[in-house]
Amino acid sequence: MRRLVIGFLCNLMLLINAQSHLEYDGWLNIELYHALDIHEPQKFTLRGNVTITSLNTGAATVSQESLSAHERNQLRQLAEENRLYRLEAHVVGEDGSRSKFLTSSKACALAKSQLTDVLWVSLDQTGSVIGITQSVNHGNFGDCRDLTNRDIDVLDEFNTDVYVKPIENAPVPDTASFIQKLEREREARERGETKDNRGLFAKYWMYIVPVVILVLISGATNPEAQR
Repeated sequence: MRRLVIGFLCNLMLLINAQSHLEYDGWLNIELYHALDIHEPQKFTLRGNVTITSLNTGAATVSQESLSAHERNQLRQLAEENRLYRLEAHVVGEDGSRSKFLTSSKACALAKSQLTDVLWVSLDQTGSVIGITQSVNHGNFGDCRDLTNRDIDVLDEFNTDVYVKPIENAPVPDTASFIQKLEREREARERGETKDNRGLFAKYWMYIVPVVILVLISGATNPEAQR
């Protein structure tokens, strides 16, 4: 039985190490749509396109639409009313698969940052996208009701950085040391070298405890003997 356990642990360690060295590469395309109309929150319009040419290196090209005067005013209204700026990312994989992710940030922070944001693309071990998150350096954006026409007029194009984040492996247990310890204990038992240094109660508690319980029960049920 012990040899079966040791064999299982060895195979598990090899599997974990193999997964931690899994390599993949490929490309994917991300279409970005944002919701700016405060009166039609479910209406998303095209913001731009991101092409990640290498999942391993995270190399990406970004092409985004300039904001029209009407869209700038929509963003200003979202910011002044402390609403969320919502972004929808449509991912098209190398194999033609499609998936959609929704993320958001404070419209006020986005306006104060002059449309500078970061797009985080999270991947699993196979290179599939498991999450897309937009972040904005909030800083001390204060009260967006003080936004001026000059602040809004400079909001032309988004300045976006894209970062690809493969999922991180959990810490690998030190299985080799554990297996070696089991082997040493087994060999010591076979040679009769293992010594039991436990105290008397630790060795024989399974015999002592029942006797104590029986004595207590006997005393409780026979009060005349106590007299």
